[in-house]
Amino acid sequence: MPKTAIIPPGTGVPIAPFVPGTLADGVLYVSGTLPFDKDNNVVHVGDATAQTRHVLTIIKGVVEAAGGTMDDVTFNMIMLKDWADYGKINAVYAEFFPGVKPARYCIQCGLVKPDALVEIASIAHVGKKA
Repeated sequence: MPKTAIIPPGTGVPIAPFVPGTLADGVLYVSGTLPFDKDNNVVHVGDATAQTRHVLTIIKGVVEAAGGTMDDVTFNMIMLKDWADYGKINAVYAEFFPGVKPARYCIQCGLVKPDALVEIASIAHVGKKA
């Protein structure tokens, strides 16, 4: 099956061998997205609200670069460093998904950089583009 790498303008070089998104047969798979700037530095250290907003804004950019909208997101995988931030993450999440919510799971785990408080990966159905 053909697949297309989705790399929005201004995307930095990833810290591992992956692309921000892969589109195959109308399904977009968005890589785990951390609160990084284009140089892979953690932004908004200590602020789960701002980090979540940053992550979801990046995801939105990947979805839009693939020709979709956040309404096309059907599944999210959320990883958080501390359950104490769960409410803050959910408040921002609700802003990005105001209507019918995507399916999701949420786990607590260690993230690739200690100052990162949240990571989100997504799946969206954006139509057959590849």
